[in-house]
Amino acid sequence: MAIRKLKKYKPTKFKARTSHYDKEAADFAVNFIESLCHTKGTWAGKPFELIDWQEQIVRDVFGTLKKDGYRQFNTAYVEIPKKQGKSELAAAIALLLTCADGEQRAEVYGCAADRQQAAIVFDVAADMVRMCPALNKRVKILASQKRIVYQPTNSFYQVLSAEAYSKHGFNIHGVVFDELHTQPNRKLFDVMTKGSGDARMQPLYFLITTAGTDTHSICYETHQKALDILEGRKIDPTFYPVIYGAGQDDDWSDPKVWKKANPSLGITVPIEKVKDAWLSASQNPGEENAFRQLRLNQWVKQSIRWMPMDKWDECRFPVIPEELKGRVCYGGLDLSSTTDITAFVLVFPPLEEEEPYQILPYFWIPEDSLDLRVKRDHVPYDIWKRHGFLETTEGNVIHYGYIEQFIEKLGEKYDIREIAFDRWGAVQMVQNLEGMGFTVVPFGQGFKDMSPPTKELMKLVLEKKIAHGGHPVLRWMMDNIFIRTDPAGNIKADKEKSTEKIDGVIATIMGLDRAIRCGNISTESIYESRGLLVF
Repeated sequence: MAIRKLKKYKPTKFKARTSHYDKEAADFAVNFIESLCHTKGTWAGKPFELIDWQEQIVRDVFGTLKKDGYRQFNTAYVEIPKKQGKSELAAAIALLLTCADGEQRAEVYGCAADRQQAAIVFDVAADMVRMCPALNKRVKILASQKRIVYQPTNSFYQVLSAEAYSKHGFNIHGVVFDELHTQPNRKLFDVMTKGSGDARMQPLYFLITTAGTDTHSICYETHQKALDILEGRKIDPTFYPVIYGAGQDDDWSDPKVWKKANPSLGITVPIEKVKDAWLSASQNPGEENAFRQLRLNQWVKQSIRWMPMDKWDECRFPVIPEELKGRVCYGGLDLSSTTDITAFVLVFPPLEEEEPYQILPYFWIPEDSLDLRVKRDHVPYDIWKRHGFLETTEGNVIHYGYIEQFIEKLGEKYDIREIAFDRWGAVQMVQNLEGMGFTVVPFGQGFKDMSPPTKELMKLVLEKKIAHGGHPVLRWMMDNIFIRTDPAGNIKADKEKSTEKIDGVIATIMGLDRAIRCGNISTESIYESRGLLVF
């Protein structure tokens, strides 16, 4: 499919009355970028023909000049969904500022949350140089230093990350901030934009990002400024705002909304990809926020209520402890605090492909706090205890010795291969369980460890391949779960945002992970045969 061209350019409405559009300056910037090549996928090696939205930005930023001939805009904020050609545009602008902006000893910096993220745009820029004979003769690439030097003017493009912002004394001609929403704080942003370009006549801060989740971040602050300027609430002639995204009230299932939010739809990203992502998100509520953020460029809450309880209730297939005697299983242990709920969950992997994973949960709270909890929390702990869904231990704190003996008896009944536990505060109990002969494995609570089994739990629930017997305590905890998502789309339970106790869900996720990875003796891990789920 041919790339659409900007047929009739109209200068930006944010051009000041005292500024003018210089077609020659704009043409020069466009021609420089279009002399470069794409570096990835099906476009690799082909000329970088600007898509109309990209050309509009380049002409607006580089062609809108003040009376003195210097650029009107010193900050460009471009917020756009993923897969729109963002990294390529950022790399091309970094090279334009370094090699073709008529600035002697120009200092241009590529910034991101970490060195790996910052290297994405740098690597694209380096490949663009290698593919362009005219630049390749004049540019030195220092890959190990993440530095590109344009020798005729002794200018350079250098990668910086939020981990290495402390060097002051920059004389900045240009900054390309990639994925501003991932900045952990405002320190790097402030160092790079507050006064660092005072010695230059037309420094440019090019900020390009997808929408984020943290409404207390420097990115959201800048997003709000851009929105205020776009909607006429503020005026800043030095700030150029671009936001592509769906409105909060737009129908997220409507292809017209997808088109509105994705100006490169049908060019850099096929509509089928967006449709597939929407179908998956419409069937899995845990994916909806990621779709809205990454595909529709909407600022969404970091934490969302996760489990569709009607789907969970459809998995209340009976779990009969006596029929599971001798079966291989894996435990998840969440001790919480001594005054809180302790959860131990056994997960039994299927013996046959069509059989569900079966869950046996156990819960304990201190005996002396039972009545207080019922009155304070309005949760029926007393009824759950009466019906055997919850146990109490003597005193006003959890009696770990009692729980250890309980698990020891379970080990005589079931073939408990491993017990996964949260490293925090479990040292003595772990030693005691190991002394009883159990294999006990630590389980990290970060995104890396928690995301795969959390996503797998949702998948198994939606496929009705999990059986929990309708256990009321576990159901209550499942309904309390809120999920936090990181920029890479990994998920984990958010204990801070979750409305009530979720210990049993954490224990279930840990036990499920071990059951999936290890399974029965004759079966292989789902992760090995199918790979990790990526939403």
